[in-house]
Amino acid sequence: MTRTDVIQLLYIVAFVLFITGLRMLRGPRTAVRGNQIAAVGMAIAVGATLAQPGVGDWVLIVVGVAIGTAIGVPAARSVHMTAMPQMVALFNGVGGGAVALISVVEFRSETDIPLDTLIPILLAAIIGSISFWGSNIAFLKLQELMKRAIRTPRVVNGALLGIAIVLAVIIAAGSESELLFWLILASAGALGVLAVTPIGGADMPVVISTLNAFTGLSAAAAGIALDNTALIVAGMLVGASGSILTKQMAEAMNRSILNVFFAGVGAGGAALPAGEGGGTARATSAADVAIQLSYARLVVIVPGYGMAVAQAQRAVADLAKELEKRGVEVLFAIHPVAGRMPGHMNVLLAEADVPYEKLKEMDDINPEFARTDVALVIGANDVTNPAARSVKDSPIYGMPILDVDKAASVIVLKRSMSSGFAGIDNPLFYDPKTAMLFGDAKASVSDILSEVQAL
Repeated sequence: MTRTDVIQLLYIVAFVLFITGLRMLRGPRTAVRGNQIAAVGMAIAVGATLAQPGVGDWVLIVVGVAIGTAIGVPAARSVHMTAMPQMVALFNGVGGGAVALISVVEFRSETDIPLDTLIPILLAAIIGSISFWGSNIAFLKLQELMKRAIRTPRVVNGALLGIAIVLAVIIAAGSESELLFWLILASAGALGVLAVTPIGGADMPVVISTLNAFTGLSAAAAGIALDNTALIVAGMLVGASGSILTKQMAEAMNRSILNVFFAGVGAGGAALPAGEGGGTARATSAADVAIQLSYARLVVIVPGYGMAVAQAQRAVADLAKELEKRGVEVLFAIHPVAGRMPGHMNVLLAEADVPYEKLKEMDDINPEFARTDVALVIGANDVTNPAARSVKDSPIYGMPILDVDKAASVIVLKRSMSSGFAGIDNPLFYDPKTAMLFGDAKASVSDILSEVQAL
């Protein structure tokens, strides 16, 4: 068996581990082990790549690995779960940026590049640049360092994409102009910035998933250019899984991907005046909420971004345990796009040791609301808004929501009457059976828990 055969065999082993690990990420019980298995596969793939002859300057490779490890490991270990969406966006951007740089190096290092290599290089440059700049804008918006929504006409974004494609065609047709290549990167980067800038937090799960798919596809293109099988397979796995996830989340919002990126919905905006939802909101106290919860048969907790911001997941888990001690059935309703990244609520609640079987997806929990005594909504807004069913001119009309309004009683924990990221009022807040408990979610849940324990 030759050295090349051994390397190809190691790649096959790595692919099997990639796919096995990815499959195990489907549930929290196996997710940690799946992540470890995929990491072993990546280590094998990296080792096989470095074992190839003429791999490059080993000093630079070691320095690069050391720098990446020194930055990545402490950042991943110290990040709070509330900041995880920002980190996901930032790290995804790093991947796209790396692919764009690879395309630059490959383009500059050779002359008379074969067309079957040049085309993947150009694709990697365009998609990688879009992913890098778009992911960085997503990071800035999630970190609230960029709060202003800047909308640009669709024709501008279309023109930028057209420029990048035309320049790529010119280069593929025989031009070796390095200036044209840099213009491709610039136009694709500008497209990434302008496409993500108008998008707000409500749509960020879809945006992050889309950009993740872009990064995977750009990596696969780079793998074709480099003739690296591991990079091709890993990139296609990321691209395919990200694309499927994006489609599923867009369907959960009853919107197309183009609508997410170009309609401007979710970019925030002025809330409607309090009370315009059809009545007057009714305030309540932690003591009253505790009584309702303690004597209920079924309580459904609906977590949202407000829970994540307040880091209230552990207090919520403690409240659920205390209620279960009193014979109350407690379930958690998870909307596909609740939070700021795919699976955000699942990750937060798993961190707080909430049993996985208690987490119910939208389609499973909606039939349960009709028999629910109390629905406890913690920082969720647009995903519980009944206007999605009936108000045709609403920006969220047609979006599948959690049927919270069908519960016998609804308690909403919220800082104020401000609107969600869709910028519209929520009629649920003014429903006669809804009571509002204002304040920080963690403090409010802790107060409720204390009152329950005192009963």
